[in-house]
Amino acid sequence: MPRQSHNPAPTVSKQLEVLLGYPWPIHGRPPKHDLSTWTVAVDWPGHVPITEAEIEVFERWFADLFDELFGSTL
Repeated sequence: MPRQSHNPAPTVSKQLEVLLGYPWPIHGRPPKHDLSTWTVAVDWPGHVPITEAEIEVFERWFADLFDELFGSTL
């Protein structure tokens, strides 16, 4: 019985290459971000309301850090 040829399905990278028109993943290091072109905009209002529940979450999550910075309250 003759052997049937089996063409495997293209890999995901090959499929992306066909769709995008260039190889994927792009080889080499990613470009460095030039921080000198970044801008910081401060557009928060003067007072930001915080609920009691939010304060409790921070106190529980960062309890060890707060104790280290400010000393234990116990």
